[in-house]
Amino acid sequence: MSWSVDYGREIPSANQTPMNSNARFRGQAAKPPGSNKSPTSSTVGQPTSPTVSQGSQSSTNLAPKVPPLPNSPSLAHSIGMDDQGSLSDGDGLLGSYHLPRPMPVWLNSNYGKHIVKGNFMTLSARPKTVEQGEWIAHQVVEHYRNLWNFVRVLHEKEEDGSTICNGTTCPRMSAGANHSFTWLNSRREPVELPAYEYMTLMQRWISGKIDDTNIFPTDPSGVSYAHNSNITTTPLSQLTNPGEPDWIGKRSGFPQNFIDVCQTIFRQMFRVYSHLYWAHFTEPFYHLNLEKSLNSCFSHFILTATALDMLKPHELEPMQPLIDLWAANGTFPPESKAYEYANLRAGERLMQLAGV
Repeated sequence: MSWSVDYGREIPSANQTPMNSNARFRGQAAKPPGSNKSPTSSTVGQPTSPTVSQGSQSSTNLAPKVPPLPNSPSLAHSIGMDDQGSLSDGDGLLGSYHLPRPMPVWLNSNYGKHIVKGNFMTLSARPKTVEQGEWIAHQVVEHYRNLWNFVRVLHEKEEDGSTICNGTTCPRMSAGANHSFTWLNSRREPVELPAYEYMTLMQRWISGKIDDTNIFPTDPSGVSYAHNSNITTTPLSQLTNPGEPDWIGKRSGFPQNFIDVCQTIFRQMFRVYSHLYWAHFTEPFYHLNLEKSLNSCFSHFILTATALDMLKPHELEPMQPLIDLWAANGTFPPESKAYEYANLRAGERLMQLAGV
């Protein structure tokens, strides 16, 4: 079939982090060096806010270049509809995704492998004594740091001054032909941007939120611990004043809109990961032998985002086939929400097409 993290292998310049580590056990705060900033946009000013909806149009120029691999059998001969018109098999489910032919290389299970083995759920599960808001804040910072290391590869300039992701190669921020993403300008109007400009604004917007101590407090004296029923008999409802509103992170000083901000950050990170896979998996990540690193970071991201309810099932649509594959091949454990959101028959069919 033609198909178009490594926490040990080093990503180029991965020792530079994209932002203030911000907070408590999230790391010592430190300003990033100037060279670590993303390229500035020449046509778009300071970020306002990302949109929460995704479109259905995309440029056909975003198909990744693929190395010479065996061609896939056509899926057109079998859509797999039963007598009631429902999808009854893996081919039918894959057909409903309207995937390009040949399929992207990252849907070949031979290229969907990880650099490390094990259950990533152990990295996503909140320790019992860590307050929920603190844990979510920690995950936001860590996953953003992981993602930005990959984005920096796209922003690295070639000898002629060009970058891999630019206005010509990626005129829209999209994930394949079926999904494109817009940004809200200063007048709160959705606008389409080249992918590199979108990611630049995304970086500035997320960094601004993480560096805002009103949203991500850094004062160690404000840290609280999770309620542990094994060491206290006080009901959780009595730990807050009756009649007062409560929210995740309140006891540790996080604001009432904290979860909304974190969900938007995770949504933006997912969009960037989607673009990396659909437009750049082969060039540069496969050609730099970084595809296993990308897979490791993204699968960890999906497990965390779904476990913390930062991403809903319908928001996973651009990468649903890969989620199906990872559920079928055991990357996502059965007890995870990512596994629950997957279509196992589609994933199993992808494995069959790859000869696994």
